[in-house]
Amino acid sequence: MTEPWLKTLITATPQEGFELAVTLSRRGVRTTQPDVNVLKELRPVYANDADSLTAASHVVAVNFQTVAAANNYWR
Repeated sequence: MTEPWLKTLITATPQEGFELAVTLSRRGVRTTQPDVNVLKELRPVYANDADSLTAASHVVAVNFQTVAAANNYWR
């Protein structure tokens, strides 16, 4: 089993929260497709596809919403 990397969703600032949301999103992709060569092969396809980019942005937004809620929206 791998060493847990995510200790908490609590962050000091919204900026740190957004960075955590991006990290969560990227790790989700790496978990779903662990073969780095496949990821590199697919990148040109989704990097130039508006629907794929919109979907990726949505995933980051959902993760940011989760982190923001965990931080009581930094209030």
